[in-house]
Amino acid sequence: MKIGFIGTGVMGTGIVKNLLKAGNRVTVYNRTKAHAEEVLAAGASWAASPAEATLNSEAVMVMVGFPADVEETYLGPKGIFSVVQPGQIVVDMTTSKPSLERELKQKTPAGVGILDAPVSGGDKGAKEGTLTVMVGGDQEAYQTMTPVFLQLGKDIHYFGTAGAGQHAKMANQIMVAGTMTGLVETLVYAKAAGLNLQDVVATVGGGAAANWSLTNYAPQILKDDYTPGFFAKHFLKDLRIALEEADAMGIDLPATKVAKQLYKQLVDSGHGDLGTQALIKLWWKDEKEDGKKD
Repeated sequence: MKIGFIGTGVMGTGIVKNLLKAGNRVTVYNRTKAHAEEVLAAGASWAASPAEATLNSEAVMVMVGFPADVEETYLGPKGIFSVVQPGQIVVDMTTSKPSLERELKQKTPAGVGILDAPVSGGDKGAKEGTLTVMVGGDQEAYQTMTPVFLQLGKDIHYFGTAGAGQHAKMANQIMVAGTMTGLVETLVYAKAAGLNLQDVVATVGGGAAANWSLTNYAPQILKDDYTPGFFAKHFLKDLRIALEEADAMGIDLPATKVAKQLYKQLVDSGHGDLGTQALIKLWWKDEKEDGKKD
């Protein structure tokens, strides 16, 4: 398939590489071309704008940072909707607002298929092609894109009309928030108790408390590795969206509110470009940070 792909960040790079490996012809756009060099070296072609990436593509896939970026990518003067034609499919893989996906659906030109398809699995899942894909939007477009999604992930789920994929991703992020706060507090408690942290991680991971965050992020924390598989600032954005949607539905999510407050502290302290596992830094200060405060 001829695919336009917009956004070659941590996640987008792995996804594009898997699309190329599967034999697709991929044209990419990123605001900073230097961040696309890895996929260009792997065989992708370069476009100078989202509109140019859309031209001559059967499908256009978007993986950018924030809802405002999604709006600009779709609706800007050089955006997708400025050139998209009937028969093409547009897929937003960004974690964004369900309400924005419904708005984009209303503005989609006639004959164009539109999907919201956020993913879970982090940079590791993007690299290894093991993502979970949560899809909302046009069912016919979903059926067309399913073979492509299967090149990127092992679990593909369709949830309904526009925005439904984003709602599923919000449910996912609510769960992740709980496991991340549980992970860091487990390590904080165990360290304060004088326990061997490697043994704690192995023990907890072998019982009822086992979870993805523990398996993937605890080893990084113990190595002081805060490389972003998923940026803390983007996770804060996700939690804000989840709580906004919860308010709109009239439900209260107190634990998620606490997680949002903690990640806001992390981002406000200058760590937004680190991975979500950097939440531990609210308890474990490194020597440089301590020195700045003295």
